[in-house]
Amino acid sequence: MHEPADPRVSSALEAVRKRASFAPEVGIVLGSGLGAFTASLTDRVEIPYADVPHLCPPRVPGHAGSLCLGLIGAVRVACLSGRLHLYEGHDVADVVLGCRLLAALGCHSVLLTNAAGGIRPGLVPGSLMLIVDHLNLTGRNPLCGVPHPFVDMSGAYDAELRAAAQRAASEAGIPLREGVYAGLLGPSYETPAEIRMLQVLGADAVGMSTVNEVIALRHAGLRVGALSCITNLAAGLGTVALDHRDVQEVAKRAQKDFEELLGRWAVSCGGVK
Repeated sequence: MHEPADPRVSSALEAVRKRASFAPEVGIVLGSGLGAFTASLTDRVEIPYADVPHLCPPRVPGHAGSLCLGLIGAVRVACLSGRLHLYEGHDVADVVLGCRLLAALGCHSVLLTNAAGGIRPGLVPGSLMLIVDHLNLTGRNPLCGVPHPFVDMSGAYDAELRAAAQRAASEAGIPLREGVYAGLLGPSYETPAEIRMLQVLGADAVGMSTVNEVIALRHAGLRVGALSCITNLAAGLGTVALDHRDVQEVAKRAQKDFEELLGRWAVSCGGVK
């Protein structure tokens, strides 16, 4: 595992250790409208980002901005409830700082979630999609300027974690599709022409997060899995104007299946070292 290139991680880690001493096994990043999952943790310790040095609170609705540590079953987890986005004006190093903190805390695996627009037919609002690969179209990379930056991304989305997700979905009776996620800069939604471009490039869903976090986590040597909650049809594929409030509302309606699947997945990942 590489040493953290960002010295701010050490001071953030020290602040968290003063509030919670146990080392989490699995990290979880909760996307737009998906933060209610933290209520399912037992022995929960919640630390606002504002109380952690250098960890900036997000400004986007649906992102609480807190680090929650606790148990899912017998598995120790650390949840980032809300994330920063490049379109908020942050540097990419700030966007991935929370994920680097998860690595420093001791997580061996991290499960990322996001709200996304469905591109492939059948990925309708409320669908859950397991990410198998991504297109980084943000124009940013968190490894620029970092010592020893080269990392193999051919298996970025860990095969064992993906298999664990499919088993969890099967056991729960929850449909789980697989697909490629395209990460764009935002904050504007894509044009219909851009969605047609993404279809040609092989994207199944599109969003404004996740890809840089995955790169940073793989550089740190962690296993990575990712799950998209499809909250809208991408531009030009539906008849409704795109609105972030609708994204939050659909995420809320999908909450039961999402929480059931994510909880089972996290428990199964606790045993994957």
